Amino acid sequence: MTEQKDKKGKFIQRLRNRYRLVVMNDDTFEEKLSLQLTPLGLFILIGAVTIVMVMIVTSLIAFTPLREYIPGYADTGVRRNLVRLTFKSDSLEKSMMAQNAFIANISNVLRGDIKFDTTQNRPDKSKEYSKLKMAATKNEEELRKSIESQDQYSLAYETGTNKNGITNFSFFTPLKGMITSSFKTNEQHFGIDIVGPENEAIKTTLDGTVILATWSSETGYTITVQHSNNLISVYKHNSVLLKKIGDYVKAGEAIAIIGNSGEQTTGPHLHFELWYNGNAIDPQDYMVF
Repeated sequence: MTEQKDKKGKFIQRLRNRYRLVVMNDDTFEEKLSLQLTPLGLFILIGAVTIVMVMIVTSLIAFTPLREYIPGYADTGVRRNLVRLTFKSDSLEKSMMAQNAFIANISNVLRGDIKFDTTQNRPDKSKEYSKLKMAATKNEEELRKSIESQDQYSLAYETGTNKNGITNFSFFTPLKGMITSSFKTNEQHFGIDIVGPENEAIKTTLDGTVILATWSSETGYTITVQHSNNLISVYKHNSVLLKKIGDYVKAGEAIAIIGNSGEQTTGPHLHFELWYNGNAIDPQDYMVF
């Protein structure tokens, strides 16, 4: 142990010994430069210089364009261009697919090869509609009996005319609720939007025959009823249809369930339209919602 301590002490002493580094003129032996160094100080100096050099080189690589000349490093501008080109190629691919589908559809129409929508009249399976109570309320029953008992107020009977020729029609309100969008022909909105309770039944406004019961991507489940005197009522965005084409319905009879189907809707509601002699009329002029 003593020998090891002596050796260690001698080694440390050697590191601390002072040495003189002299630079002399070889011809005249004139002393040009003289430095006092210790081995420990020399090691520290070399280590410090090495660390500084590493930091300088790292900074040059990280923060200057010199890194582009090192294999494995890519220019950020090149990456940005690659990402932009990738997005453009995806957009072009989608555009080409849509254009090819359009051309194929036009070709099918010209050949007469038209495929019908397989989702037409397909009910919404997400809810259980068989448990809904479709029976009329007491007030609705009283109104129906009052109307049916008086021939002069028959829904198919007309004794006078106004600007639309439907003065004496007794309209049944298809849905009680709040009107969120009114009749505006200048905005191509030929009906009114009524918000009502979820799973509420939609009822026909007059006696008539169902002439359309279909589904489309824009208006969802839609049902149209033909009434007397060239009067047509339209009910859109339903969740399910309860009648089919050709069915005869009485005023106040449930024909659909309120829903949120189709692209032109943002929530459960009924879009209700009235058409007389091919012209859209405001339903609020004839009934209270």
